[in-house]
Amino acid sequence: MKPQTKKRLHEMFPATLVWAVLIGSLVLSFIKPLWVIYFIIAFDLLWLIRIIYFSILLFFSWKNYRREADIDWFKRLKDENKDWERIYHYVLLPTAGEPFEVLDTTLNSLTKNNFPLDHFIVHLAGEERFQEQFVEIWEQIEKKYKNKFFKLIYTLHPDGLPGEMKGKGANAHFAGWAGKKVIDKMNIPYEDILCSYFDSDTQAHPAYFANLTYKFLTTENPLRKAYQPAVVYNNNIWEAPAITRITAFGTVFWLMAELVRPERMLTFSSHSMPYKALVDIGFWQKDIVTDDSRIFLQGFFRYDGDFKVVPMYVPVSMDNVEADTWWQSAKNLYKQQRRWAWGVEHFPYLMQQYRSHPKISKWEKFRHAFNQTEGMFSWASAPILIFILGRLPLWVAGRGAQSSSVIVQNTPFVLEWLMGAAMFGILILAIFSLLVLPKRPQAHPKSKWLIMILQWIMLPVTMIIFGSIPAIDAQTRLALGKKYHLGFWVTPKKRLIKF
Repeated sequence: MKPQTKKRLHEMFPATLVWAVLIGSLVLSFIKPLWVIYFIIAFDLLWLIRIIYFSILLFFSWKNYRREADIDWFKRLKDENKDWERIYHYVLLPTAGEPFEVLDTTLNSLTKNNFPLDHFIVHLAGEERFQEQFVEIWEQIEKKYKNKFFKLIYTLHPDGLPGEMKGKGANAHFAGWAGKKVIDKMNIPYEDILCSYFDSDTQAHPAYFANLTYKFLTTENPLRKAYQPAVVYNNNIWEAPAITRITAFGTVFWLMAELVRPERMLTFSSHSMPYKALVDIGFWQKDIVTDDSRIFLQGFFRYDGDFKVVPMYVPVSMDNVEADTWWQSAKNLYKQQRRWAWGVEHFPYLMQQYRSHPKISKWEKFRHAFNQTEGMFSWASAPILIFILGRLPLWVAGRGAQSSSVIVQNTPFVLEWLMGAAMFGILILAIFSLLVLPKRPQAHPKSKWLIMILQWIMLPVTMIIFGSIPAIDAQTRLALGKKYHLGFWVTPKKRLIKF
């Protein structure tokens, strides 16, 4: 079979799996409703077990989050590791039209961290298509911050370079090589530099860089590790619409639960890596959408599987989706979730790379492929199967010859019990959401706390509209071929409160 044919089959596989299950469940609900009833009961029971397991993971992750965020990591670093002064932090901030206020808040948060600022190289990576705006912003940034850091630099990514997709990865790829020329002139060993690849709205916890340095200096084989922090969307959490808050919390809790099982993790959104690894890899891939997670897979294959993720519980905070109107916020949220779901593009990449990396164990290959497949399948199908299709076979069977069947008569009670137990999981999420909320701004009344709890009633709806549907959209586009593939969509930013 030709490589291109294999690639197309791998691109089609995730969507084929999802559509086969959804359409099969729909058709069989009319032909063999009892089969589907058995399937739905088993599926719901499986998801109840997963909710319980997820809640346990989330609890332990939250405990680590609370404990580590309160530690004076810089003091601990100085007390336990005298080698910390050799480490420099290279912070890369790709930007594409964000206003000065967004970048100003991000840079200001860097100045408030407790690691010495004379060990920071801050790189603002602009786009040529926003040149006029970017130059104006850079002049303000330079005037305000040029004496704050060891080095403050910028690049302007030319538009339309060959082999590129217009997006963040292409900008980062260009900036990476351009920044390397500057770093080479400084004669700082690559092994002594940690790169933090941040979204333009990322505000790092004051202890983040000290904690990152500590992790790097105390981790075995640190140059073969990526460092993934806890990600929260707290910058504007009190101002954002309820639908975007609920969806953001879902992402936060999923990421926090994954921190307890680093063997499953890829890098996501804002994260950090050894600069030596970035140079070895050749920086970010310039022709894809999901460059933030692909960079881990690039390292995984570059080192024949000897590349892992180290969890960090000290958080970084970013913006919730927020626009001028509720409807625009909903549209932007859908586009953001679809872009994240485009991570399905990693599946054909994995299958392609496996053939040329025989040194990676079969178990490692299976584990990554399974995690990718199961994650994308569940994202796209689970909410629809649980909340919509689960009732259809009961309705059909209840009106046919099988209406007197014991299973048909008792299934509504079983499903009601399972759904009730699942609702307990929603209550747990609501409680955790209050625990990770930042302090309530005085501009918001105390009654807003009640809204923060009641908003979780919307979870089943948001899971379908902003979970399943954009995931199915992304997977179907990948299956239909290049003509339908997604480009990179930049989530619009408004300026918000400080971290």
